[in-house]
Amino acid sequence: MGALHALYDRYGSEVAFYVVYIREAHPEDGWVVTDNREAGIVVDDPTSAAEREAVAQSCLLRSAIRIPTLLDTIDDATARAYGAWPDRLYLIARGGRIAFQGGPGPFGFSPDELEAAIVTELAGS
Repeated sequence: MGALHALYDRYGSEVAFYVVYIREAHPEDGWVVTDNREAGIVVDDPTSAAEREAVAQSCLLRSAIRIPTLLDTIDDATARAYGAWPDRLYLIARGGRIAFQGGPGPFGFSPDELEAAIVTELAGS
């Protein structure tokens, strides 16, 4: 999140930044990650919006995310619409056009490419 927070700090007065919390990547009844268990992160895959909100709140606090956060619906409509699972960076231009779509994260994250797209969009507005 460090690189994304830096972009948020640099461009936040010109660009609306949001994290969209989508389906859990590592629930106990799915793909369990040993590092998560060792860190005390043990969650079941939520079955209601209230459960997802509780898991998201815990994640936001543990990760110290400062960027405003939105919550996907329990049917994962946003994740499906954007091919966002497990996570992905997007820049949505005015009018709803996708100006940048990063590769699947976390390995496909390229904050430098996102920043270049932001600069291009801002120059064109």
